[in-house]
Amino acid sequence: MRVWAEPSSREAPFPHVKLEVPMAMIQSGIQRRKTVTAVVGGVRVGSDAPVVVQSMTNTDTADIPSTVQQVAALARAGSELVRVTVNNEAAAAAVPRIVEELDKQGMRVPIIGDFHYNGHILLTKYPECARDLAKYRINPGNVGIGRKDDNNFRTMIEVAVKYQKPVRIGVNWGSLDQALLTRMMDENSLLDEPKDAREVTMEAMVVSALNSAALAQKFGLRADQIILSAKVSGVQDLIDVYRALAARCDYPLHLGLTEAGMGAKGVVASSAAMGVVLQEGIGDTIRVSLTPAPGGDRSEEVRVAQQILQSMGIRSFTPQVTACPGCGRTTSTFFQEMAEQIQTYLREQMPAWKGNYVGVEEMKLAVMGCVVNGPGESKHANIGISLPGTFEEPKAPVYVDGRLFTTLKGDRIVAEFIEILDEYVDSHYAARETAKEEVASRA
Repeated sequence: MRVWAEPSSREAPFPHVKLEVPMAMIQSGIQRRKTVTAVVGGVRVGSDAPVVVQSMTNTDTADIPSTVQQVAALARAGSELVRVTVNNEAAAAAVPRIVEELDKQGMRVPIIGDFHYNGHILLTKYPECARDLAKYRINPGNVGIGRKDDNNFRTMIEVAVKYQKPVRIGVNWGSLDQALLTRMMDENSLLDEPKDAREVTMEAMVVSALNSAALAQKFGLRADQIILSAKVSGVQDLIDVYRALAARCDYPLHLGLTEAGMGAKGVVASSAAMGVVLQEGIGDTIRVSLTPAPGGDRSEEVRVAQQILQSMGIRSFTPQVTACPGCGRTTSTFFQEMAEQIQTYLREQMPAWKGNYVGVEEMKLAVMGCVVNGPGESKHANIGISLPGTFEEPKAPVYVDGRLFTTLKGDRIVAEFIEILDEYVDSHYAARETAKEEVASRA
């Protein structure tokens, strides 16, 4: 039986009660842009709610078992909203069955329908689909706005009003309203000092989004039922277009690069672009549009989105592991293997921990490879271990809340460290029911 030190005097009087706004976000100095708050299937999206992580399936929506399986996997990974393609009658007919099957599995993640070209037909012909979706995504560039009339767009908005569903008006520069863009390009060419084509395109995207939102309100949708996005695939383009859009409306904004790419390129580009605007308080829900490798894990985009938010101190999703990159002092790969094992263990435990313990997602761990920075870095974590580097004494000091707790040796270092980790979680993070009782007693 290990005896844990009492919380230090720096801690809050109720250290086990989770705050509405994470302390890390307060320390980061980020001031969220003020918006109205939309509600998507019970999930709040807007400045007074946490930034929401969402994702999208890449299955054939008409393939109900595959789609259900992928939605469930995305939800388990932490996706708070999941979008599915609704591109034909088979997909529209499948939506109610997908929602029903997810409900049977206890997966109550809101499902968003992604519509292009024929959404006005599908939403009216399949009312169960319209009823069971939590939100509709409409691209104003391909629903006929500004061509002959606005009937297709109006039909979709009127269905949303009937079923009281929020709508994301999602402008995309790959399918921008060409009539609007042509008109703005022509007007620009007549100016004494014309702007460059990129600047006009960015402005056309903002105008398309705002005009479509105004039209949606004219057709009966409330302002708090509208979310806007302006998707581009360039980092600087995203920064510029979202700054412009944020300055001219108070709708919640869906943030993300479109077609971010594969692997490191997609991760880095999404992080670089969204990091800038999130730091400026812009963005209420995000998606990282990674291209998975053939047969790859679609849930990776969820984990990357979470890591962007957590790295910036905006939200916490899972305990973080600090690990050194290794150098000539760490020729053994043991510390790398241990860091990977600990990270995997945390990911596996989090679904149960999150349901049972308050605030455990904010825990920090350190797995360091040698004596140079190992002890110091370990002291900055809730729990840290400094493994022996090359030619160092074969022992591993473990620090708990900044103080030396024990020293591990032998071939059970990983197992014993995990035991310490489990005991720390159990003793330092209150059970959710206990936390509720504490809050009730103070009310």
